[in-house]
Amino acid sequence: MTVSVSPGRRYGVGLHLVLCLMCASVATAGTPLGTTINDFFQPGTQPNSIEVPIAPAPAACSFCHGIFEEDNTRIWKEWQGSMMAQAARDPLFYACLAIANQDAPQSGDLCIRCHSPKAWLEGRSIPTDASAFIPEDRDSVTCFLCHRMVDPVYDAETSPVEDVPILLGFPDEDPPVPPYVSPAPTNPHSANYVVDPLFQPQPPDLTGLGPRRSTFPNPFQGYPEAEEIHPFIVSPFHGRSELCATCHDVSNPILVRQADGTYLPGEFDAPHPTQDKYQMFPLERTYSEWANSAFPNGVDTGGLFGGNLTVVRTCQDCHMPDSSTVACNLAEGTPRDDVPAHEFNGGNAWVQSLVITLFPEDFMMPGAVENLEAGMARAVSMLQRASLLSVTSSGSAITARVTNRTGHKLPSGYGEGRRMWLNVQFFDAGDELIAERGHYDSTTGDLTAADTKVYESKHGIDAAMAALTGQSVGESFHFILNNMIVKDNRIPPMGFTNAAFEAIQAEPVGAVYADGQNWDESVFEIPRSATSVTVTLYYQTASKEYVTFLRDENTTPGNDWGNTLYELWDMNGKSPPVMMASQTISLVANGDGDHDGDVDLADHAALAACLTGPDAGPPGAACGPFDFNADDDVDLLDVSEFQSGFDP
Repeated sequence: MTVSVSPGRRYGVGLHLVLCLMCASVATAGTPLGTTINDFFQPGTQPNSIEVPIAPAPAACSFCHGIFEEDNTRIWKEWQGSMMAQAARDPLFYACLAIANQDAPQSGDLCIRCHSPKAWLEGRSIPTDASAFIPEDRDSVTCFLCHRMVDPVYDAETSPVEDVPILLGFPDEDPPVPPYVSPAPTNPHSANYVVDPLFQPQPPDLTGLGPRRSTFPNPFQGYPEAEEIHPFIVSPFHGRSELCATCHDVSNPILVRQADGTYLPGEFDAPHPTQDKYQMFPLERTYSEWANSAFPNGVDTGGLFGGNLTVVRTCQDCHMPDSSTVACNLAEGTPRDDVPAHEFNGGNAWVQSLVITLFPEDFMMPGAVENLEAGMARAVSMLQRASLLSVTSSGSAITARVTNRTGHKLPSGYGEGRRMWLNVQFFDAGDELIAERGHYDSTTGDLTAADTKVYESKHGIDAAMAALTGQSVGESFHFILNNMIVKDNRIPPMGFTNAAFEAIQAEPVGAVYADGQNWDESVFEIPRSATSVTVTLYYQTASKEYVTFLRDENTTPGNDWGNTLYELWDMNGKSPPVMMASQTISLVANGDGDHDGDVDLADHAALAACLTGPDAGPPGAACGPFDFNADDDVDLLDVSEFQSGFDP
């Protein structure tokens, strides 16, 4: 398979390639890497190191934070409908986990850190196929995880004083207590979280759950007695995007960046030598994309994002927009206008429909199914606010411009199977479809991609890694083995610069964007007799190619997640595309100079008037319909095209 890369991108591996090719004779298709659990060590709080278990079921929070219809807070309902709550029920996760463990033993530990922090912190990430999970582990990113996270970088002016012993240990105890962090991460990514162990003495705590960290100075609003239910600590960290970086920059720690810009495995059975995410292979760079956009300085989105905010800056501003409500249904008085909605909207508006089938026992509480449906609807809304589509016509072509209105690439996040594309439909005067580009067959899940623009990130395997593993060189869904970027034409955010994005391993590949460009244009030729065109931008969570790969490549005995996912995909719309934006414009058919919908004798006279000879320059609006070959000149080369469509 031929791999196309952007000019100047280096994938040569020099001596590494020679050494790996020497090993090729012993590598066979699907040979796993020699990894152990030590290869996936990450800084931060370690399993079984916290004094109090990470959480009971988050339903414990629901009674004060929004389970009942009459509640004046929506926090729990919003959370339950989000993918933050469902990431450890997601069949895509489990199917991908199986392939990762096949390719690199124990690599599933890296995935479980984000998808089920409770399981990881309480020591159930081994075996790394999630087989040790208990039902509560399926609640994924819960209240108890986020509201116990500690800023790993201590700031004496803003950080809670309670953070000091967590990060440094308890030297005054007898015997001294070591730090709960090994070591404190300063480069947040891949679930390098620090969690409050609840070691220090706390105020009266009737629930035994310990303090919650919040940006609110007083979440109880005139009901201070509610502090007896659980204490709280004011935490500026919870209002900053660095908290989100914990799981929304993801790196492969077994791959070490080489001097020539390539990536190869380091020494096995050992952690990454630097723990610097930019020295690992990038799997996701959503936080870094945001950090190098215009958004940290504030962007007025005209009310598209931010809820009650006018200007948005942080991840929380868009994905947890300020709303007018109360944080707790025990609170009294007037609702405040800055309560973060716990919506966590992203682009996934499909997987929520699968988890009900997989785990019906988890959705027996009142309103649970409705909460999932509401979460899917919010995801669709988020997608439809994420871009601006404009369509213009000139001569014999249309131009579709897609503008990114988000603070990161569009689309962003986990790239495998995730894509956007343009569907273009041309109609004649009778509104009959006469041509289509980017056709999607909803009955089979197949996309005709060759004749349209597909926005996506594709990773692959180079010759050195292929020699080590027996895999083929080129594009690949083996995400834990992939060590090169084959394509990344996703649209950058406002404030993009090539230098900054190259520094964070997120530069375009196979596409060119100028500094400051947060849009992309695609040109489509107008077919004869077309009088209108409809252009639609679609988004899809999981492509047929990816879902089929996860089914076919799963060879682990007793693990049937690949087949389970495929069956759910087949029964639930095949990850139906979401329409992000659509626009219809009128066209003048080629040769229809008088715009009456027919190419006839009246147009013949108009053509004669437009014939200017070779190299006469671009035709005006009246002569544009006769420039059939789009060479910016109406001459004898266009006459034969006109005659072939002439219908007196």
